[in-house]
Amino acid sequence: MDISQNIKYYRKQAGYTQSDLAKLLQIKPTAVSAWESGRNKPLMDKVTVMANIFGINISQLVGDTFEVNDINPVYNKLDTSRKRNVYQFAVRQLDDQNNIIAFPTNTKSEVAVYGAVSAGTGEYLLDNEPELVDYDGVVPEHDFAVIVNGESMLPLFENGQIIFVKKTTEVRSGQVVIANYDQQAYVKKYVNDENGIRLVSLNKKYEDMPINESHEMSIFGVVVL
Repeated sequence: MDISQNIKYYRKQAGYTQSDLAKLLQIKPTAVSAWESGRNKPLMDKVTVMANIFGINISQLVGDTFEVNDINPVYNKLDTSRKRNVYQFAVRQLDDQNNIIAFPTNTKSEVAVYGAVSAGTGEYLLDNEPELVDYDGVVPEHDFAVIVNGESMLPLFENGQIIFVKKTTEVRSGQVVIANYDQQAYVKKYVNDENGIRLVSLNKKYEDMPINESHEMSIFGVVVL
């Protein structure tokens, strides 16, 4: 199937309407409709977010409609370190295409985890002593790592998943953050729009958490993976 059919298929599999998906992507529902009808195609940054939302690989979503020029606008916006990651991935893909077999390497490493987020720990994460946890995968550049506790950010993050965070107090609407909300630590999507400022769960079973004078809120950082 091509990308238009795949978006519709995986959206329905995840139980989202076109309006639901549009809200998660911060676009208009008409854009999702145009993608699914084949009148238009999403840029790669939206493709990446949708793949995360649906819990699938980008290749599964793109299908057989990928064009080389689709990646250029996204690549040009990356910083130097992330461009290097894209280049290294492209080299591995070329080697695979040319049937060059690399000896497997051990990617398991130890990660310093400062606690759990999402359901709330009641503690300031950065005051904790980190626990060394085995991590099987590539560790991105980060300032600290935490473990997701609960299902409020499904399908993007699973219960028990290790996520990596860059420290910052400046965030944009739409970014996934680690926040202190009324003395508890959460991983949520930060949203600031016409409906107000709030912390949002991707799992629709959970209500939004308003940010106002009735609640104490501060940002630990932005999730990078």
